[in-house]
Amino acid sequence: MASPAAAGPGATLPPGAAHRDFYWLRSFIAGGVAGCCAKTTTAPLDRVKILLQAHNHHYKHLGVFSTLCAVPRKEGYLGLYKGNGAMMIRIFPYGAIQFMAFDQYKKVIKKQLGISGHVHRLMAGSMADRWCITSKERQLERRWRNHRGITAVICTYPLDMVRVRLAFQVKGEHKYMGIIHAFKMIYTKEGGLSGFYRGLMPTIVGMAPYAGFSFFTFGTLKSIGLSQAPNLLGRPSLDNPDVLVLKTHVNLLCGGIAGAIAQTISYPLDVTRRRMQLGAVLPDSEKCLTMVQTLKYVYQQHGIRRGLYRGLSLNYIRCIPSQAVAFTTYELMKQFLHLN
Repeated sequence: MASPAAAGPGATLPPGAAHRDFYWLRSFIAGGVAGCCAKTTTAPLDRVKILLQAHNHHYKHLGVFSTLCAVPRKEGYLGLYKGNGAMMIRIFPYGAIQFMAFDQYKKVIKKQLGISGHVHRLMAGSMADRWCITSKERQLERRWRNHRGITAVICTYPLDMVRVRLAFQVKGEHKYMGIIHAFKMIYTKEGGLSGFYRGLMPTIVGMAPYAGFSFFTFGTLKSIGLSQAPNLLGRPSLDNPDVLVLKTHVNLLCGGIAGAIAQTISYPLDVTRRRMQLGAVLPDSEKCLTMVQTLKYVYQQHGIRRGLYRGLSLNYIRCIPSQAVAFTTYELMKQFLHLN
């Protein structure tokens, strides 16, 4: 059989070969778009959550829905989207790496370790967020195991820090005038590069259980749905009719459930991270220097419900649509970009 090269410059590649071209790039784009859509959808809820978690003095006496109504009255409707620009810059590469790595991990674990079913989804989900492995070669995987673990987080964490600082400030009390100004202020006033990494430890500790249970729950629900009720819950993929995928509304439901379970498990670490990130602009910053110190302080001052789990109800409202949109957008992008 003649090779494509031998067929002449005017020959075209088979559709399957064409769809394999730039697979990594298309997978990266699909994950990035999914992450951006999800975060933009829930940006107002993210802003309110940050204000409540750190007990902003303008809104600490209000509940979730009261704060949602008070922010537009005090700062205008665009006030609900403070810090979203920095979030978009951060979340595109982070979401892209996370989703892309998860798909690759599933293949590696199933092929190399012979593990399949629910266990390999849980392992792949944890590894996707914590390690971001993109290599299929086990020798290379062993060599870089201790070095690649938090690459995605370390690279994007300063943007998360800036986003939180912008989201926490209230109209009329602006300390930062924008993304670039916030970078300059944090760098010059808070010890250089180290100032951008306050709260990194609870972020690292919380990544594996959050991502692991999120991907595990979604993958398990998807597998059960397609195996038990394929005609009711599934439909042929747009780019490959031989592959069965969940219907859009079922994707949304499964993604929402996955997000709710994962958030419940890791939420206290999220509160700890936010308190540490905002340390320099909070009056009690000297009491929130380390992860353990911050956990103890929040628990002693505010307890479990009003401290470690403050804003959890809002987080359900925020996280369920966020995860639902993320997984659904990713599934649709996979079909659009011929990744199935």
